[in-house]
Amino acid sequence: MLLPTGAQASADAVACTESALVTAVTTTDNAGGGVITLAGGCTYTLTSAHASDLANGADGLPHITTAITFEGNNNVITRSGTAAFRILRVSATGSATLKGVTVNNGSAQGLLGLLPANGGGILNFGALTLTNSAVTNSKATGTGGGVHNSGSGAAATFTGSTLSGNTAVGNGGALYNAATATLTSSFVNGGNKAGRGGGIASANGILSVTSTPVTANAATGNAGGVYRQSGTMTVTTSPISANTPNNCTTSVPAVPGCVG
Repeated sequence: MLLPTGAQASADAVACTESALVTAVTTTDNAGGGVITLAGGCTYTLTSAHASDLANGADGLPHITTAITFEGNNNVITRSGTAAFRILRVSATGSATLKGVTVNNGSAQGLLGLLPANGGGILNFGALTLTNSAVTNSKATGTGGGVHNSGSGAAATFTGSTLSGNTAVGNGGALYNAATATLTSSFVNGGNKAGRGGGIASANGILSVTSTPVTANAATGNAGGVYRQSGTMTVTTSPISANTPNNCTTSVPAVPGCVG
């Protein structure tokens, strides 16, 4: 008897548990990459780290070293408990694509909590693509409270996605970019906070922002919206406004189209 298409898709989905998701990532990565289909509407709650190193701290999921797509359907992957770990790390050889997935409540800390660590939600050294997804309520003791994107050849692409409620002790509350980052039809708002660049900080990187408002973010220093330190930057139909204490002051060169 043939199963209905929906029933077949459901049978192939990863069970709504931490152990099932960790196993799926490990198995798919060992197989050289592939698609991981998440259970519709499931919140995958991670209670402990499943990868780590001394330089970057702990990660909730095994490191992504191949090309993996997380095919989501209103899913959340979140941290719970007192253990500090970011949700996801993409290695230089890896590629992670998230569709319909929210990464939530990551916490990046260095060795014994004494050293700064980057990328509270996601640390990307390879290729990262978020489509209709979000990174929320994550924090880093270093840079990139939501996402840290750096490394030779690293690239992060956000389409129809939201970065909100993220915090970095260093720069880049929502996003720290030191490679190539592209945001299109997305939102960087909702209380992202950092030392500089409460919304976005881009240092010697290539940043393109299109139809993506950067609003209502904050910095303890300057540039509550976008902080630029050298590099290339284009901003198209993307208001940078209502950030605290200012939008982009102290950026060198200036942020295109940004006032205040």
